[in-house]
This record gives sequence, structure tokens and C-alpha cells, in this order.
Amino acid sequence: MHLTQLLLPLQDNAGRAYEDNLFKSINKILIERFGGVTAFSRVPAKGIWLHADRKKQDDVIVVEVMSENLDRDWWRSFRERLEAEMDQTEIVVRTHPIDRL
Repeated sequence: MHLTQLLLPLQDNAGRAYEDNLFKSINKILIERFGGVTAFSRVPAKGIWLHADRKKQDDVIVVEVMSENLDRDWWRSFRERLEAEMDQTEIVVRTHPIDRL
């Protein structure tokens, strides 16, 4: 099994919150494709990194799905679509092999 996680920012680069419909749409796509989704959305995580020697920060939620197979091309395309829709330079999508117990 594979656990694939998306780290999604809650605001755009100008600090404006994304509409709830955007996250509902993402969840709908993932449910249709993978049969379910888990979104850790009640308490956002804080992402902090350096960019051009300046500290940047994002509030992010984690959305994850489990799947038998890992379709890297689909995930790459989906990540690129989200980056365009959310006007982000990079959206982190990561995967971990897991044993389902």
C-alpha cells in the first residue's frame, strides 16, 4: 500500500484564504479516484522555510489517501494542476510505502 499526502496552503501568497469550495473539489476528486480521503483540517500545521534568505510561513492542512498502486504520472499532473489553481510555486505531494494492518 501507499500513503500519499498533500500539504495544502490555506492562503494564497497575498494572505487571502482560499474558498472552501476549492478544498471540497480536491476531496471530491480524491474520493472518486481512490475511494476515500482523510483531511487533517481542524488545526493547520505551520510550514516555515527560507526563501532568498527570508523566512516564509504557511498554514497548511494535510490531505491523504491510501492506494494499492502508485500512479506517479497522475500525481505529477494533479500536483501541477493544484499549483496552477492555487498560484503556488510548489505544492508538496509525498508518498510513503505502508503496511495495512
